[in-house]
This record gives sequence, C-alpha cells and structure tokens, in this order.
Amino acid sequence: MSLERNACEDLKAFERRLTEIVACSQPGAVRWRVILVIVSVCLAVTAYYWLSDPLTNVVPLYQSLCNHPFFTLSSLAVIILMLSGALRKMVAPSILMSRTREVLSDYHMSCDDTGKLILRPRSVT
Repeated sequence: MSLERNACEDLKAFERRLTEIVACSQPGAVRWRVILVIVSVCLAVTAYYWLSDPLTNVVPLYQSLCNHPFFTLSSLAVIILMLSGALRKMVAPSILMSRTREVLSDYHMSCDDTGKLILRPRSVT
C-alpha cells in the first residue's frame, strides 16, 4: 500500500511540475508569435509598396532598397528573427508537449495541452 501511495505522490508531483513548465512557456511563445506577426505584416505592406513603385524596375536593387527604407528594415528584421531562432521559440511549448506524450506513451499515459496527466487503461493481451 505504501508503494502505491508513493507512486501516486510521484505522479502528482510530476503533473504539478509539468503544468508549471507549460504555464511558464506559454507567455514567451505568445510574445514571439505577436512579434513575428507584427513584423510579417509590416513586411507584407512595405513589400506591396516596394513592388508597386514604378521606379523599382528601372533603378538598381541597391537604389531601390534605399528608396524604400521601411521595406529594407522590415526585411532585415524578419531575417534577424529567423536567424535568432524566433520560430523555434514560438513553437517550443508544442514541441515540449509532443515529446512528453511520446515518452508517456511507454507508460500507458498521455497529457493534455496544459500538462495534466491522462492515465490510459492497460490492454490485457
């Protein structure tokens, strides 16, 4: 009986820690999603103005980029965000949950997106 109680306490402690980790990683992911959406919208709008400019086809690329500094800055911002790993930071909670589910499946368990454990019945074969 003591062994079952210890196992139950361990599972509860694991569940608390897992929900804590998920809860702490969500605000960071949301922040990176908002930043990436804002920069992407800026890039799309400025790209439209850059491409609709009649001088874009006539002048060299460098001069065209100098004529449209907001497009140049938003392009650089997207490149810097991608190189700094913003996409990886944005999807980190979903990667964490999928890997946790994969490990828990060996123990006939799973978890929801908040980190709560789901005990699955063992199949008798």
